[in-house]
Amino acid sequence: MRFSYTFKVDRPSELIKLLLYKSQMLNYISVLDSNTKSNQTSLPVDYINYDLIAGVDALEVLNVDSDSFIALQNFYNKHNDWLFGYLSYDLKNEVEQLTSNNDDGIKANSLSFFIPRYVLLLKGNTLEIQSYESKGDCQQFLAYQQLNWNDDSNAIQLKQRDTKAKYLEKIGVIKKHIQRGDIYEVNYCQEFFSEQVILNPQQVFLELNTNAQTPFASFLKLNDLHIMCASPERFIRKSGNRIISQPIKGTRKRGRNLAEDKILIKEFIESEKEISENVMIVDLVRNDLSITASKASVNVKELCGIYTFKKVHQMISTISSKVDDKINVIQILKSIFPMGSMTGVPKLRAMELIEQLEEFKRGIFSGAIGYITPKGDFDFNVVIRTILYNASTKYLSVAVGGAITIKSNANEEYEECLIKVRPIFEVLNFQCDEK
Repeated sequence: MRFSYTFKVDRPSELIKLLLYKSQMLNYISVLDSNTKSNQTSLPVDYINYDLIAGVDALEVLNVDSDSFIALQNFYNKHNDWLFGYLSYDLKNEVEQLTSNNDDGIKANSLSFFIPRYVLLLKGNTLEIQSYESKGDCQQFLAYQQLNWNDDSNAIQLKQRDTKAKYLEKIGVIKKHIQRGDIYEVNYCQEFFSEQVILNPQQVFLELNTNAQTPFASFLKLNDLHIMCASPERFIRKSGNRIISQPIKGTRKRGRNLAEDKILIKEFIESEKEISENVMIVDLVRNDLSITASKASVNVKELCGIYTFKKVHQMISTISSKVDDKINVIQILKSIFPMGSMTGVPKLRAMELIEQLEEFKRGIFSGAIGYITPKGDFDFNVVIRTILYNASTKYLSVAVGGAITIKSNANEEYEECLIKVRPIFEVLNFQCDEK
């Protein structure tokens, strides 16, 4: 049983810097930042669990590539402890009869979780640490140090797997499938990548998090694998017997001032295309949640709400359900995976087309990062607006996409992709060749 210790933190904003600094000496760490202090995150506070939550150092590790959900359930049942980690998009192959055969630069496991030595839960100026260690050990861990980054980074030049011309062509193919009635909507993604990259992931994440300030930001280090995520989207949260999912469909750039923002938001709200994209995914999520939901408990709490972040406006819906106490925790995750916002409608056919048309293995991208508690609660984001980096192979990947419907304009979809990924390009000092 873990001990619980409470500390007052004079400088909460410095805690994430301290954790990132210490992560340079650790093999496993997960830091999840809600950016509640930024004043740039308009997500309702009712849906924010902690200002920051972190799992630090690993007592036990689970890395699997087959029978992953069973392995995760067995691991959870055996230890009944906190778990931090990720679910990759390619777990789809264990949910449905699908395959993943595209280029895989990152080469990550299908699923990876670890039991942390320390669990840090920050709310305001109050920090709770749950650990098997003594209070003195926890205090020593928190001891402030002057940050000295190991920075041997080299210049990064990203390549595109899809040229703009090829991207436009692919959108045309998708729309023909829609016209034939194969699908109604599909999330098509493209990869920007670089090889032989030397990077300081901690410093890059700190800059990215400052630049984007999103409510589901995360830094995950699993040995040589580094994930620097500035996600605005929650996949699924369980609190007691209540489930919520908050898919995003619809993105608009920020204006140069408040007046321009108001105009852009008004256009956003009145966009039939954006609303139809969002509603289709809401219907899909309702169906997914109903698999494990108590009778008549699936509800749309908010439809097509507009939320403003530092760099973009997003259209977010919130769907809730209630589950019976007897429902298996991991089964809930499996029943809704992968998330509808990153696949399409109908989900199975959309995933088949994604595999056929995309030219990279998504892996962790469009998967989920989060945690599971000993009580069976959990919270996972959607891995978008993310830099993936394998320090062993020196491969770096940035993927981005969007929902394609019959009303999609291919050029506008391409521009929307660049809007989404702009904070990452700014941090990497990369100028995209839009040709």
